[in-house]
Amino acid sequence: MPELNNEDLLYRQVPHSLEAEQSVLGSMLIDSRCIPQVMEALTKDDFYQKENVELFTTINKMFNLSQKIDAVTVLEQMRIDGYYQENTTRNYVLQLLDITPTAANVGEYIAIVQDKSLLRRIGDTAADITGMVQRNEGSAQDILEVAEQRIYDIRQGRASRGLIHISEAIDDVYTRLEELAASDRDIPGISTGLTDLDRQISGLNNSDLILLAARPGMGKTSLALNILLTAGKDTKKSVVYFSLEMSREQLAMRLLSNEALIDNKKLVTGNLEEQDWVDVANAASVLSQTNILIDDNPSLTVTDMLAKCRRVKDLGLVCVDYLQLMQSAGGKSYAGESRQQAVSDISRALKIMAKELNVPVLCLSQLSRANEGRQDKRPMLSDLRESGAIEQDADIVMFIYRDDYYNEDSDHKNEAELIVAKNRHGETGKVIVQWLPEFTTFSGRDTFHQER
Repeated sequence: MPELNNEDLLYRQVPHSLEAEQSVLGSMLIDSRCIPQVMEALTKDDFYQKENVELFTTINKMFNLSQKIDAVTVLEQMRIDGYYQENTTRNYVLQLLDITPTAANVGEYIAIVQDKSLLRRIGDTAADITGMVQRNEGSAQDILEVAEQRIYDIRQGRASRGLIHISEAIDDVYTRLEELAASDRDIPGISTGLTDLDRQISGLNNSDLILLAARPGMGKTSLALNILLTAGKDTKKSVVYFSLEMSREQLAMRLLSNEALIDNKKLVTGNLEEQDWVDVANAASVLSQTNILIDDNPSLTVTDMLAKCRRVKDLGLVCVDYLQLMQSAGGKSYAGESRQQAVSDISRALKIMAKELNVPVLCLSQLSRANEGRQDKRPMLSDLRESGAIEQDADIVMFIYRDDYYNEDSDHKNEAELIVAKNRHGETGKVIVQWLPEFTTFSGRDTFHQER
């Protein structure tokens, strides 16, 4: 076996910068005003040396308890927490004070520590993936999915986490509450563009799976595009629409009709008047300034969607049109009971995708014909086609019902009920909105009905 020279040994070292770690800790001990900056940028996992991890953990605890932080108080807290070693701990802290010239450069020290920490996570991931390949743990597709997941977590700044103490979860809640309190928004989630619906479901919230179901022709796609357009314009984030039924040209035409408020039939036939051309140009300009992304591949799986969404920067919302057209991983086809199981597996995968991407996922779904055999044709949860676990996986289930769809002489012409049949954020209920068929869009009304 060939001997390793010093250069080989150097390259095999785990990436870390002892000097940068010490300088970050020394800066906090010298000037406590820089501590918030450090706490916002680093965690204990970013430190490599054991003594530095213990010291940072102690300062972090004292910072969260609003205690005074300096060399004396930190040493005392380390003694209480069991980190203190006679002679060595005190000498090490004094050494940090001695070698740190100034706290003014703490930003540069933080950047170095972050970079080395990132390199370690990349190295660990590469080693894990190599191990899976060598041990033949699963197919190439399975290993590729794991690799993408791990790299995505690194890009998002997320480490693989197991059990956490409730205090960490509470810290996350406090952070979220502070963000909401500082904003001037009435709802925590993304607006749907329909005020009463926003109040009912608290908007579209991160990690939620929202199921929008209706019979064909009720306006599922129209409502989804309404929401997509509102989210794209309001949040300035990337919003993705996966269409397994309509082409990208059809979707673009729908969005133009919606934004320009031009009769959709005019766009289909091209029979536009002079003012219509101006309105279309203005609408196209507005749409071009959003970051609406469309994929009309009819054979997508949840795995495909997840892989594509991972690469989208500043993702805000994902829409899927629609559930029953999706294929399971591997593109298998199912029939009967097997197909019901496949749809259940897909809905579960969509919920997992929403949690991983930490964005709302709006999924459209067909309803069975069961409601058409009842006198009251308003949809119910049991009408979900090939329902399986769809109802269980979804955080919110909404139905669209239009009375004039079944009754031409209805007193509620061009009126739609958005029935919230399941709502993990609050009560179920019903919202009345206006249906504008010529523009294939919905608009809000002031009427709101609460089910008891």
